[in-house]
Amino acid sequence: MLRGESKITTSHLRRLAIIYVRQSTLAQVRGNTESTARQYGLAGDAARMGWAASAIEVIDADLGISGRSADNRAGFKEVVARVCLGEVGAIFGLEVSRLARSNADLSKLLELARLTETLVIDTDGVYDLADFNDRILLGLKGQMSEAELHILAGRLQGARRAAAARGDLRVPLPVGYVYDDEGATVMDPDEEVRAAVADVFAAFATTGSAYGVAGTFDGRRFPKRAYGGPWAGELRWGRLTYSRAHDILTNPAYAGTYVSGRFRSRRAVLPDGTIHSRTVELLRPEWATVFAGHHPGYITWETFLATEARLVANQTSAGARPPREGGALCQGIIYCGGCGRAMTAHYSVGNDYYDCAQSRANHTRTSSCRSVQAARVDAAVAGLLLGAISGDELALALAATDEVTARRARSTRAGELAVERARYQADRAERALLAVEPENRLVARSLENRLEARLGELAEAEAALATQRTAIVPLPPRAEIEAAVANLGQLWAAPTTSHRDRKRLLRTLIADITLIPGPDHAKVRIGVRWHAGTTEELIVQRPHRVYEDRRTTTDVLALARRLGPEMDNATLAGALNTAGHRTATGRAFDANAASSLRRYHKLGAPELLDAGELTAGDVARRLGVTTSTVTTWVHPWPAPRSKRPLQPLVHPLLARARANLARLPHRLPPSAR
Repeated sequence: MLRGESKITTSHLRRLAIIYVRQSTLAQVRGNTESTARQYGLAGDAARMGWAASAIEVIDADLGISGRSADNRAGFKEVVARVCLGEVGAIFGLEVSRLARSNADLSKLLELARLTETLVIDTDGVYDLADFNDRILLGLKGQMSEAELHILAGRLQGARRAAAARGDLRVPLPVGYVYDDEGATVMDPDEEVRAAVADVFAAFATTGSAYGVAGTFDGRRFPKRAYGGPWAGELRWGRLTYSRAHDILTNPAYAGTYVSGRFRSRRAVLPDGTIHSRTVELLRPEWATVFAGHHPGYITWETFLATEARLVANQTSAGARPPREGGALCQGIIYCGGCGRAMTAHYSVGNDYYDCAQSRANHTRTSSCRSVQAARVDAAVAGLLLGAISGDELALALAATDEVTARRARSTRAGELAVERARYQADRAERALLAVEPENRLVARSLENRLEARLGELAEAEAALATQRTAIVPLPPRAEIEAAVANLGQLWAAPTTSHRDRKRLLRTLIADITLIPGPDHAKVRIGVRWHAGTTEELIVQRPHRVYEDRRTTTDVLALARRLGPEMDNATLAGALNTAGHRTATGRAFDANAASSLRRYHKLGAPELLDAGELTAGDVARRLGVTTSTVTTWVHPWPAPRSKRPLQPLVHPLLARARANLARLPHRLPPSAR
C-alpha cells in the first residue's frame, strides 16, 4: 500500500485515472523498455486502488519527446485540458519528472490540480495538492527535477566542449571530407567528389554569386554524404541548389579551419504565445573554438574571408546593389533626383532605360521623377570615367600607388602590435598557471580566470586585425595597372569584356549617379559623385521622339488655318500641294490628309450643306443610333470574300436605313442619296 492512499475518496474514484507515459528520446523508447513497461503497469495500480477499468486512460502521445518544455507535447497538453475540465481524479506517473522537467510547466499543472481536487500519484505516495505539506513536497521535487536536467546536460555537454576545445570532437563533415582510420580529417578519396567541390569555388570566382554557382551546376549532379538512417556514410548524388552552394561557400571547414560553437539554438516567444526554437549563426568573434590549419583546405583562409565579404555585398535585401549581367552600366547606383529613390533598369530589345519604378509602385511618384534611355546616360558616364583615368590623372594615380601601399601597411601595423602584446600577456598568464600546484585551488582559480581573460583579449585583437585586413582591398602590381590602363579604351569596348566587369570598374571610382530634375525636359542633367567625394555634372540631350519627327510644320498649319474655313478638304489639299508643302511623312496632301489635319488641329470648316441637309451625326441623333451605324447604312459593306450568308444581313440594314431616312422631314446631302 502506498503512503497516503487514504486520501483517495469516492469523489476521486468517480472521475478518470490518467496514466501519463513519457520517455525523453526515441533511443530510450527502443532501448529502455523496462521503464516504459513500468509506466504502463501503473494502470494495474490504479485498478488496485479502486478505479474501474473503464475509468483508466493511458496517455502516451509524448513517447520520445523531452519534458524540458511543454511545446510539442500533445499528451501533456491533453492532461492539462482534462484537469481544467474537472474530469480527472488522479494523475499517475513513475515520478514527478515524467510530467515536466520545467518547474514552470509543472507548477501550472499542480495549481490546476489543487483547484479541481485532483490527486498526483507516483511510486513514493499519493499527494493531495490541497494539503500544504504535499504541495511543498511536490514543489521541491519539481525544482530538483529541473536542476537534475541541468546537471545531466552539463555533464554530457562538458565532455563535448572539452573535445571541441582540442579540435578532437568528431562531427558530421561536409561533403568533400571524410575521417581516416586514425580519426583525422582528410579530403574525400573520391576524385570526382573533390573535383565537384573545387569546381564550386572556381565557379564562384567566375560568377561572383551563389546563384551563379547553382546556375553553373544546372544539369550536373553534385555529391552528398548521408548521415544517419539506413544510408549513413553512403555517397549520394543530386542537384546543387542555391542553399547548398551558399552553405559550402560560407563553411570555414573548406578553408582547413576547425570551428566549434558556430551555431546556437535560441528560443523566442511568438505572437500567439507559443515558444519556438531556432538555430542562429553567431558572429565570428563569438565562435567558441577556431583552429586554422586543422586539416587540408580547398581554399585559403584569405579566400574564405573574401568570399564571405562578397556574399554580404550581394545581399540586396540589406540595401546592397551588386553588379549584374545586364547591359545597363549604371544599374544599382543610379538614383532619381526627384524623389531620391533608386531607379530600376528595364531591358527591352534595343531600348534599355532607367525608370523611377519604385516610386510609381508606392504611389509616391513626383512631377520631377524621370525615365531616360540607358544608352544616353551610360555613354556619358563611360566617357567621363575613361577620361578620368587617362593622361595626367593616370600618371598621378600610378605615382600614388606606392604611397597608398605604404599607408595601408602603417594602418595595420598598430593592429599587429596589439595582437603581439595580447599574445605575450596570454603566454605569461599561461606560464603562471602552469607554475602553480594543481591542488592549490585558491590560487589556481584566480590564475585560470586571468588566463581566460587574456585569451579573450587575444581573440578580440586577432579578430580586429583580421577585419581591418579584410576591409582593405589589395592593390594589383604597378606593372599590371600600367599595362591595363594603356589600352583601357580598347579593353572597355572589347566584346570579350562582360557587362559585369565594366560595372565593377565603374564602381571602383564612382559612388553613385543621380538624375537631377530641370525645367528643360529635352535635356538630362546627370550628377556623378566620385568615391573621393568630388562631384561633377553632365548634360545629355534626350533623343527625339517619333511623334516629334512626324509633327506637321508651322508653315503648313499657318496656311491651313487661313484657308481651311473657306475650302473643302479636296480644295485645301490642292492648295497645300501647290504651295509646295508635304505631310509629316513626306507624301502629297489628299482629301483624307486634309480632313485629318482639320480634325486634329480643330481648323474651321466651310458650310457645305444646303438648306435642309443633315450630316450623319444629325441623322444618328434623330434615329437614336450611333454615327457609325448611319455610315454603315448609307455606304454598304464590301462583298465578303467567302460565300458565307453575310449579304442577306446587309440588305435589310440598307432597307431599314432608307425607310428611316424617308420618314425624315429633311433630306440628305447629294453624296448620301
